[in-house]
Amino acid sequence: MGSLFRSAEMTLCQLFLQSEAAYACVSELGELGLVQFRDLNPDVNAFQRKFVNEVRRCDEMERKLRYLEKEIKRDEIPMLDTGENPEAPQPREMIDLEATFEKLENELREVNQNAEALKRNYLELTELKQILRKTQVFFDEADRSASAPQMADPSREEEQVTLLGEEGLRAGGQALKLGFVAGVILRERIPAFERMLWRACRGNVFLRQAEIETPLEDPSSGDQVYKSVFIIFFQGDQLKTRVKKICEGFRATLYPCPEAPADRREMAMGVMTRIEDLNTVLGQTQDHRHRVLVAAAKNIKNWFVKVRKIKAIYHTLNLFNLDVTQKCLIAECWVPVLDLENIQLALRRGTERSGSSVPPILNRMDTPEDPPTYNHTNKFTSAFQALIDAYGMASYREMNPTPYTIITFPFLFAVMFGDLGHGFVMALFGAWMVFKEKPLAAKKSDNEIWNIFFGGRYIILLMGCFSMYTGLIYNDVFAKSLNIFGSSWRNNINESSKIVGTEFFLDPKTTESYLGTPYPIGMDPVWQLAKNKIIFQNSFKMKISIILGILHMLFGVLMSLFNHMYFKDKLSIITEFIPQVIFLVFLFLYMVILMFIKWFMYFANVVDTDEDFQLGTRCAPSILITFINMMLNQKTVYEPRCGTANMYAGQLGFQKFLFVCAIICVPWMLFAKPLMIMRGRKNAQMYAVSHQQMESATENGDAEQPMRNSNAQPPAAQAPAHGGHHEEEMSEIFIHQGIHTIEYVLGSVSHTASYLRLWALSLAHAQLSEVLWNMVLSKGLTVESWVGGIALYVIFAFWASLTVSILVLMEGLSAFLHTLRLHWVEFQSKFYKGAGYGFQPFSFEIILDAAAMAKEEV
Repeated sequence: MGSLFRSAEMTLCQLFLQSEAAYACVSELGELGLVQFRDLNPDVNAFQRKFVNEVRRCDEMERKLRYLEKEIKRDEIPMLDTGENPEAPQPREMIDLEATFEKLENELREVNQNAEALKRNYLELTELKQILRKTQVFFDEADRSASAPQMADPSREEEQVTLLGEEGLRAGGQALKLGFVAGVILRERIPAFERMLWRACRGNVFLRQAEIETPLEDPSSGDQVYKSVFIIFFQGDQLKTRVKKICEGFRATLYPCPEAPADRREMAMGVMTRIEDLNTVLGQTQDHRHRVLVAAAKNIKNWFVKVRKIKAIYHTLNLFNLDVTQKCLIAECWVPVLDLENIQLALRRGTERSGSSVPPILNRMDTPEDPPTYNHTNKFTSAFQALIDAYGMASYREMNPTPYTIITFPFLFAVMFGDLGHGFVMALFGAWMVFKEKPLAAKKSDNEIWNIFFGGRYIILLMGCFSMYTGLIYNDVFAKSLNIFGSSWRNNINESSKIVGTEFFLDPKTTESYLGTPYPIGMDPVWQLAKNKIIFQNSFKMKISIILGILHMLFGVLMSLFNHMYFKDKLSIITEFIPQVIFLVFLFLYMVILMFIKWFMYFANVVDTDEDFQLGTRCAPSILITFINMMLNQKTVYEPRCGTANMYAGQLGFQKFLFVCAIICVPWMLFAKPLMIMRGRKNAQMYAVSHQQMESATENGDAEQPMRNSNAQPPAAQAPAHGGHHEEEMSEIFIHQGIHTIEYVLGSVSHTASYLRLWALSLAHAQLSEVLWNMVLSKGLTVESWVGGIALYVIFAFWASLTVSILVLMEGLSAFLHTLRLHWVEFQSKFYKGAGYGFQPFSFEIILDAAAMAKEEV
């Protein structure tokens, strides 16, 4: 947890590896995941690097594995995932893997080709069987028509006249015989096929077609298609050629069909025999294919992991440089200082695995570059860290807001979402995801919304728990209250409370109704029934929002002090932190103190009569008016009825002192830092000139003067130790400081007002919850008799769905976004620059997770 408060300390290292041990050492570093390598060959093309052939071999192996995976999924064979994480194979094992994948691919392709050929043959035989069966029906109808001319179809006679002519019919149709072709065509092409035959042959052909009831499998695509059998009668070779061309154009398959019935029966028997034989061979082929895929499915997950690890290692080795002797690889990498020992142990293990006798060398290097930002996280803190990183990656060694956000984020959310019932629903959902964490994570859903919810499960759990607490303080449970400790208001609330129907006004001045002892925890439950509930709650929630907001901002300014102290930036402490604290405390924290003074000094239930204005019955002054008068340097208006509105003696003079001090802080923030930087630069220039004079004097032989001034040091204390102002122009420094000052001064006002969203959203949530209760659920409670039970059942389901969808999901999302804005803008702007870049270590875990996510998206 040490680096959670501030990013881990990083160092740039130079790594020397023997060529034989480089692969094993990088493999161990990939398992460790704590090293970020730099590309030492930025100008070298990817195809000209040393290990490009190995990367190509890995790409080829990955292609073969994807082919195997596709075939396994097509047969719906479950792939075994044991959750193991095999180590990266040694380079010599690549040959065995390549041979295994090559053998499996060739065997599978050969089996698929054979199966496709057998299926095509089976399809042809099946279509031929259907043709023989359907055409037999056609010929039987023709024979019946010939044997019983009185039963002949008149339309059939017209077709015969068209085909043979009247002379042919008079000759008995024996001298002029009709030719025919039979085949199979897709069912959806039949209408167009028939029209084309009619138009191309000018009506001189006769088409009969019948649908094949069962779908047939296309051997190329594996889809089920519906086809029809057709037979075309024609006369003459010219029409025969034309008919065949039309069949070819419509991709119809023609089959031989004998004219004699005996030949057709004999062919049908032969076709049936061949189909039975083909079924047997196809079954054996499919069994063999299934066995191959089942064997591959047991290992394909591990094979993918191994190949991807090998590929990642060679990609990383391509970032290294070769020394002059070509026997040593040189790398540069960013590593966390605290993990140097673990990295050394990993390098030692890699050297032992490779059998090398030369140990690797890891040297720390000095560099002016800013190191990457690395924050140690776990499954609990990672979601909160992701919220901070979404705004901007922290600068190196900058204060990390995550530890404080773990508490402030769900708490500020709960202030806006304060409802014990809704908070319980949210906490229940978060707790379910936490307790079912492992099985839910193993499913690896590709639903983006679900992944967002599951990734923030701990945030949801905390937001729900904090909302239950604030709901208890507000005494709000689904727009109703809990009377746990007994109300502090008497039951005989009548005329003094101005009852209007079921609602009444609560007036704490009336001692007949109010007992004078407040409710032990939170609000009194009787306020839920009062007509002036909103007036009372608005005053309370508005003040609480301002108090929480100013304390939150003040804590953010305090975080900037820790940054300045760590970077030893005394100039920023003097010229930025101190005036910022004075400005915020003397104006806005003073307003918070006035709120507490008003709460402790003024009470409602005091004796007050029209005849006599007694001591201690002062009216409570308005904090807003008091603060406005303080800012405008005006005296408080005197009220004869209430007396002076001052809360304590000497208030006006003290407020004037605070206001003057706050005003002085504005030019302090605006000019102090640029002027001190300018002074430091002038002193540095003067020192440089004097140093040159001393050197020239030394060259001329005057050695005494330099000896007397040898202990002089450059006046660098005037310049900031961290911040990078030494390279900026003075005009840029003045402009930057002016923008920073204006932003802070105006932001103190606007940010304070921005925290009023805590009050506004809390009010909106409570009112919307009350509307749902009064307009939906209460309707079911008013229905009497047994009908009321049915009505309540239906209405409760409707109310529950609206509560979850609107009040929990939509209102929860709204409160979440507003809380996110309060942290990103109002809190983090006080100290967080977010100008760094993230630490991206070479990690097998990250690479494999990214590959799995990419596969799910595809």
